[in-house]
Amino acid sequence: MNYEVPEKMKAWVLGNPGELTLEEKPVPQPKKSEVLVRIDAVAICATDLEIIENGPPAMIQGGLPFNKGFTPGHEYMGTVVKLGPGVDEYKIGDRVAVEIHAGCSSCERCREGMYTSCLNYGKNYEGNDKGHRANGFTTDGGFAEYAINNVNTLCHVGDNVTDEEATLIVTAGTAMYGLDTLGGIIAGQSVVVTGPGPIGLMAVAVAKSLGANPVILTGTRDNRLELGKKLGADYTVNVRKENAVDAVKKITNGEGVHYVMECSGAPNAVNEAANMVKRGGRICLAAFPSKPVEVDVAALVRNNISLFGIRGEGRSAVHRAASLISEKRFDASLIHTHTFGFTELLTALKYSKERIDDAIKVVVKIPE
Repeated sequence: MNYEVPEKMKAWVLGNPGELTLEEKPVPQPKKSEVLVRIDAVAICATDLEIIENGPPAMIQGGLPFNKGFTPGHEYMGTVVKLGPGVDEYKIGDRVAVEIHAGCSSCERCREGMYTSCLNYGKNYEGNDKGHRANGFTTDGGFAEYAINNVNTLCHVGDNVTDEEATLIVTAGTAMYGLDTLGGIIAGQSVVVTGPGPIGLMAVAVAKSLGANPVILTGTRDNRLELGKKLGADYTVNVRKENAVDAVKKITNGEGVHYVMECSGAPNAVNEAANMVKRGGRICLAAFPSKPVEVDVAALVRNNISLFGIRGEGRSAVHRAASLISEKRFDASLIHTHTFGFTELLTALKYSKERIDDAIKVVVKIPE
């Protein structure tokens, strides 16, 4: 099977903060250990919105990404259409989902498998090139017709998984990585997930599919909490209507839970999580608060509570998440709410940012 690959492609390019324009760019060519992916669908993440408006955590040529010809977008899937030299892990025509980070492959963290914590983040430009790649963050991303991916960042997509579902695999992989980081057996253990956004909802689904019991979801919107129940939550708590800590203690007969996956970014989330876990419990932070928050460190110390932070996916968790989705252990399509065409990206971004029609995961199809 062969695909005719053009010399030029359409891509959305970031100019000034908040300014995206549809332009023509050369189609990139794969090098050793790389493939060219024809992008078939890309989902919008809150981090994309942050990059487009403010810049970080994107870093292009050592600084902010504005007016550098940069194409954002990182939650994409597509079809392998060209192989770099020596690539035999994938073949032309394979449907693939992508991880964001390839890392530099040589620093201490990358050698440990912690490529999302690469010590050479952003160093991939002339005069300071350590080979780091994080598509949509430090290299061109998925708001385009084609993208380059290292083979280490790809996973096969089953024929029973739609394009839209496949864009959610990296979100599920982030949830899986968070549960991995907590280091628990999970099966038969109790988990609170705070915040029913895409990662929080996926955390519910992944935790339940791994046998966690009970899984408790907290949030502020009843419709999102109901969706959490469909994805496996045993209990839901609307924090506008009742005290979340009291509710969790009641559900667990006063003991608290083994783990909390914090996906809300709320100002008091860490302190509340510390009061939800048992002594010796563990908390994983998967959300960015909008500003610095005050944490009762003494409570963490007194109760021997471990606090972890994760950045996106990691340690090949995406592959296991992809397997759960392919095996239909949960219905990832429930999180996908809206689809737009490639030329409608600006409208798609607006829906995602303003949560129009209660948008959760907004997907852009390429080609339309």
